[in-house]
Amino acid sequence: MAQERRFSRAAFTLIELLVVIAIIAILAGMLLPALAKAKTKAMGTGCMNNLKQIQLAHLMYPLDNEDRLTQPGNSRDERFQWVGGWLGWPGPFPGDNTNTAMLLNPSNSWLAPYLGSAAIFKCPADVSQITLGGRKFSRVRSMGMSQAMGGPGGWLPPGSGYQDGQTRYRIFKKSADIANVGASQMYVLLDEHPDSINAGGFANQMVESPGAARIIDYPASYHNRAGGITFADGHAEIRKWVDSRTVQPVRFYDMPLNVASANNADMIWLAERTSVRN
Repeated sequence: MAQERRFSRAAFTLIELLVVIAIIAILAGMLLPALAKAKTKAMGTGCMNNLKQIQLAHLMYPLDNEDRLTQPGNSRDERFQWVGGWLGWPGPFPGDNTNTAMLLNPSNSWLAPYLGSAAIFKCPADVSQITLGGRKFSRVRSMGMSQAMGGPGGWLPPGSGYQDGQTRYRIFKKSADIANVGASQMYVLLDEHPDSINAGGFANQMVESPGAARIIDYPASYHNRAGGITFADGHAEIRKWVDSRTVQPVRFYDMPLNVASANNADMIWLAERTSVRN
């Protein structure tokens, strides 16, 4: 009996057990937001690291190629493109969505000799997957290059359509072209929305009249309504998008592009860092 009484005094009562569970739940509630914030920050750091490595390659390439810049890659396999492939859901070339060999092949991706890993081409926060042959695969790229970098830049002039051979806005074909307008002010690469990304170029339009602003391609907003972006002087940052029309949910389909977005502060900000008038 004495042993039985000692055992009873050592056991938890139901109320004590519920109190312990409640305390654990409160602590978890306090810690989980902090852990989520730390994870988001870590992904942002990883994104910046990847973008900076590609941006460094973008700066190194002209040193070996008579000051020529690589091009966005608007047709999947054009000469001097920074990266090859055309992504989609599944898009006209479904295999490009998972083809890491293309990213590292200098015949497809002209920056490949300066980069050591296919993982560099993707933001760690991009977890989008595509289904091919009944299996799910992670897509290989989440970044696009400004179409003012190397051209052709047909989406730059205001209007509702592509303007082939435009000369209204400057296309930067050499490093010296950028230096003349301020390398720290011209963006080169950014995270592109998974439902917007296709070839290697990111198209946005210059804004001459705020009321006529348009969204051609959509930037990504992986980092709490923000996305990574690099500039021609080599620096990178996380840009917070302020207009709700810029921040779109991921639906895993080819979203409508080239849409009117009057007075969109994000498109105005981006245009100011894209090109200048000739």
